[in-house]
Amino acid sequence: MARLTKKQKEAKAKIEKGKLYSVDEASALIKEITNTKFDASVDIAVRLGVDPRKANQMVRGVVSLPHGTGKDVKVLALVTPDKEAEAKEAGADFVGLQEYLDKIKGGWTDVDVIITMPSVMGKLGPLGRVLGPRGLMPNPKTGTVTMDIAKAVSEVKAGKIDFKVDKTGIVHAAIGKSSFSADKIAGNANELLQTLMKLKPTASKGTYVKSIFMSSTMSPSVAVDPKIG
Repeated sequence: MARLTKKQKEAKAKIEKGKLYSVDEASALIKEITNTKFDASVDIAVRLGVDPRKANQMVRGVVSLPHGTGKDVKVLALVTPDKEAEAKEAGADFVGLQEYLDKIKGGWTDVDVIITMPSVMGKLGPLGRVLGPRGLMPNPKTGTVTMDIAKAVSEVKAGKIDFKVDKTGIVHAAIGKSSFSADKIAGNANELLQTLMKLKPTASKGTYVKSIFMSSTMSPSVAVDPKIG
């Protein structure tokens, strides 16, 4: 097991063992225990009482974080020529179609989100092996397959993220940066948690939110009270 550095030990000492913090307390504590020289990402992990192997217990959705992600999200708009100007004006970083399909086929995936149109989805099918594992395949449920390209690009740039429960029942999401104020981190966390509550599957029995942990890049995790969350 790797030995903890002096800073890591000091950070861990600030977390009260066995305590479940409120979202506000955890957000403030994350800022206090983050000692990276770069602007660390703040992440949240929510363990849900669902069985993701069953279709009626799959939890997936989108949320617009009120304070953004703090990340410059690189967007590729795979659109027909008549939609190119709209995508560029909305702020898409890469705009086009066949040239980018060819680049992806060659292994290029240097983007965070791909937005496209229903008529183009057929061309993306053969690229599933490249895009799927990286979570880049556009999906109508997350608003990334649409005719309103401008709206989709603008929302993603402003802080709209999509999330999906993994096979172990956990939803992982980046909710900001350590440079954010504690209020902004808490605001983003609460927005995600409220969205998750609305998405509770009717087939899910027992405790829905089992645990919540908040952390930043290289910081220890802070346990959040799931009842408060």
